[in-house]
Amino acid sequence: MPATPDSFGTLPGVSAAEVRPASPSDAAEIARIQRIAWRAAYTDLLGAEALDGLDLESTWAETIDYPGSAVYLATEGSFTVGYCVAGPAPEDEAATADGSLPDDARATALIASLVVEPRWGRRGHAGRLLATAAKNLRADGLTRGITWVAQSDHATLGFYRRAGWAPDGTVRTLDTGRGTLREVRLTGTLELELTR
Repeated sequence: MPATPDSFGTLPGVSAAEVRPASPSDAAEIARIQRIAWRAAYTDLLGAEALDGLDLESTWAETIDYPGSAVYLATEGSFTVGYCVAGPAPEDEAATADGSLPDDARATALIASLVVEPRWGRRGHAGRLLATAAKNLRADGLTRGITWVAQSDHATLGFYRRAGWAPDGTVRTLDTGRGTLREVRLTGTLELELTR
């Protein structure tokens, strides 16, 4: 039975929710969502000045046009509420802790980023983003996914666990200049379906 990342439905009076591919004209809106989410999660670790100084819009314009990966947007009515970046996992991301490649490295996808603006949380947007990315990755012949999540981000870890993904024992520590961020790598199937 496929894993189910999230359930969703349309409630009376609630606008329809969708996921669509991003276009370069969406870069500013994605940057806005990232800035809000990162301020909520990482201000203490990165500093407000560092977050304000990031040129996110041009970075997102390049990311959207980057070959080999896809950027998806979650919308609710006329509002853009989240995004996901996914594609084949680079070898250094798929490698085991000792640097060797697993047998399925060429069939492994990377969910590089999956963010929903906090005020739109718990409405199924993350599940729709992950399921859409997984469907398209499967169409490209990929079968397993990986992602990195901050060890202290219990909400995101719980979301991936509900999707059937689990830590694979690989951890990394990122130096932010003001401290360190410990991330765990999660892995799971791309056979995901949303439930109603």
